[in-house]
Amino acid sequence: MINFIEILKVIFLGIVEGITEWLPISSTGHMILVDAFIKMNISEEFKEFFLVVIQLGAIMAVVCLYFKKLFPFEFKKENGKLKVKSNKDTWILWAKVLVACVPAGIIGLLFDDILDEYLYNPITVALMLILYGVLYLIVENKNKGKNTKINTLKDITFKTAAIIGVFQVLALIPGTSRSGATILGAILIGTSRDIAAEFTFFLAIPVMFGASLYKLLKFIVKGAVIASSEYVILAVGLITAFVVSIFAIKFLMNYIKKNDFKAFGIYRIVLGLLVLAAMFVGII
Repeated sequence: MINFIEILKVIFLGIVEGITEWLPISSTGHMILVDAFIKMNISEEFKEFFLVVIQLGAIMAVVCLYFKKLFPFEFKKENGKLKVKSNKDTWILWAKVLVACVPAGIIGLLFDDILDEYLYNPITVALMLILYGVLYLIVENKNKGKNTKINTLKDITFKTAAIIGVFQVLALIPGTSRSGATILGAILIGTSRDIAAEFTFFLAIPVMFGASLYKLLKFIVKGAVIASSEYVILAVGLITAFVVSIFAIKFLMNYIKKNDFKAFGIYRIVLGLLVLAAMFVGII
């Protein structure tokens, strides 16, 4: 039977996931750091599974908020009969999203175990937080006042989608931020911030579903069994991440209409330095 303290830990992790999955500050990095301080009473195998699957709650928030843009069918009544129409533009958008998923999907499958073993640690997270924090500041200064070439989702070509997908590969290193890497990459090739953010949100759907399915299969292959209390942990984490993500996505989309990403860059640098300091004094 799971106790109240464990439930509070799960809720806190869900809040962290819901916020950091969408803000360009690295959800995986934050989850690793939080896990270093908040020890949950679960097996290592289930924890690895949980930290990925909890992201599904965040992904469902995107599906709900952008359902009209993502659902490729339209239901209309004509002459008293319900007719289904297929939206060509939506299918093309999904095709571009899938093209952008290919690079990270291939690299992730080939090197998942290596990444888990060698890079999922506080030092990697700290260095990537600082590195990309500096890059945010450099890119924003470089692009200040420049006109963007890609201002709608339709403007994103298959070539552009593939390039954004290559930038997503960088996010396989914890501490980088999947949304941060893809948004930064999209901005560098002339995409407006809001369109870069939206495409990044959509890109997360197949990526996170695929990652969760892969982790589930690995979990099953290892012969692990999910206990009843662990189902509760999964449910609470998913629901919390979903609710918090709704607010985080709305906040980010409103924020980038009037602001750049410099504040996130500064946050990443400060957090990265704090992590290094905590490692130096032995806290982590």
